[in-house]
Amino acid sequence: MIERGHVPVLLNEVLEHLDSAREGTYIDGTIGLAGHAVEILKRNPRAALIGLDVDELALDRVKETLKPYADRVRLYQADFRYLPDLDFDFSEVRGLLLDLGLSSFQLDSPERGFSFNQEGPLDMRMDLRNKTTAFKIVDSYSEPKLAHLFQEYGELRQAKRLAREIVARRKVRKFETTVDLRQVIEQVCHWIPQKGKVHPAAKVFQALRIEVNQELRGLGEFLETMAARVPAGARFVVISFHSLEDRIVKRTFARLGGGAEAPALMRLLTRKPVRPTDEEIIANSRSKPAKLRAAEKI
Repeated sequence: MIERGHVPVLLNEVLEHLDSAREGTYIDGTIGLAGHAVEILKRNPRAALIGLDVDELALDRVKETLKPYADRVRLYQADFRYLPDLDFDFSEVRGLLLDLGLSSFQLDSPERGFSFNQEGPLDMRMDLRNKTTAFKIVDSYSEPKLAHLFQEYGELRQAKRLAREIVARRKVRKFETTVDLRQVIEQVCHWIPQKGKVHPAAKVFQALRIEVNQELRGLGEFLETMAARVPAGARFVVISFHSLEDRIVKRTFARLGGGAEAPALMRLLTRKPVRPTDEEIIANSRSKPAKLRAAEKI
């Protein structure tokens, strides 16, 4: 049973592009609260599942969720990038799923510090073993480094101005909470709520979260490594939630599709990203930025 309050994004599209009715092993590299994984196992009694996540708290919940399928499931607390290092026979893999978004559990837990709408510590760690927190970055990065971070990972127009203000203010009072930071962002960016306009704090929090968790590190290399390891017919499905990740996935799948430099390893299943329907966005507003891309090993 999927945990109450958690809605898997693009569920039917994921199952379709994974072709998840086939017998074999499916890997969920970012299992979260197992919304997609449960449906794969429930609908296909011949499916086995390998699930990975760096979030220990989420994995504790997932173990309960997947109890009915325990004989077909193996779970690991690990970053999906370490999947190639696992002692595992990749010849049985039929599909690999990466849902690169945050789970409702993470967003709705103020103590994790992911949401600027709730007051909590400036943490943002997916893996609580990680020593780097958002507070540490905001409190110690130089003005140029903060500006680069907000511009590169948050695509924030006022990146330099915000970095300057943060450095000036932290000399007087440290930024302890998400609300402390949000208030400064709103002041610097002259935020006035408007329908359809993205809150600048969303961009800054995205940038900090990417930096804390090193979310972009090795994504393309991981997909290329796995493409060489899995058998023909195995499918990759990746859901991204911001343009930086989507760009990496798009370019990696294009490279794996072959060209002048190397023969093709995969064929694209999605020429353009698959987006949520209007109905899904109404039912689950957090799905709005999702983009799904898929490819198949040849």
